[in-house]
Amino acid sequence: MNEQNNNKPKETPKPIPGGAAAAKSKGWRKVLTSKWVTPAAFMAAAAIIVTLMWLYRGDQPDQATTTPTDTEVSQGEEAATKPADDTIAVTATGEEMQWPVANFDELEVSLPYYDAAGTSEEKQAAFVQQGNNLTPHMGLDLQKPDNTTFDVLAALSGKVTHVEQHHPTNGATVEISHGNGIVTIYQSLSDVTVKEGDEVKQGTAFAKAGRNYLESDEGIHLHFEARQDGKVLNPNELVQK
Repeated sequence: MNEQNNNKPKETPKPIPGGAAAAKSKGWRKVLTSKWVTPAAFMAAAAIIVTLMWLYRGDQPDQATTTPTDTEVSQGEEAATKPADDTIAVTATGEEMQWPVANFDELEVSLPYYDAAGTSEEKQAAFVQQGNNLTPHMGLDLQKPDNTTFDVLAALSGKVTHVEQHHPTNGATVEISHGNGIVTIYQSLSDVTVKEGDEVKQGTAFAKAGRNYLESDEGIHLHFEARQDGKVLNPNELVQK
């Protein structure tokens, strides 16, 4: 019986379907499902993207330093506005704003108002330098050609609502409220003779032109601003020439 079994021809093992290919596929699946494969693939892709960006950047010309553009000064411009009706009468009494000096023609504009509608040259001339920063000038600076002082007058009748004798950058400052949200601001003053709560009439002298730290290179001058409801107004459009 055993001899018969031993004499039977041995069967050749049948090949497994797929053979080596299936084993290889199974091996790749094991590799791809490993925890480190996804992060490694991500890092490789990121490295390729960074390299391409670096090569592209290297082809670009260096950008030169330029003066501030209109968009760079938009923060200063957004406060600048015109009177809603383009009229000069801004108070209940019908007063028309006057220059805050006795004789405007005897003075020079040492630093103009920054007008967003002006030419590029006009806007470039109306910046104030603070360290490495340039800021749009939201007022009008007046001075005498001989750099001597002069009287500062109230541009409109109103009530003195703020007096500061020693502002660290703007010098002595006076603010006068005129109703309808209109406020005139006078900086770089000396010899201030009014206090908060005083009523002043249009054309009344209440200070003299002096100096301030922010615009020290101008010497003796008056910095004049006008605002309505907190928005800066162009003084050139408020005073009839």
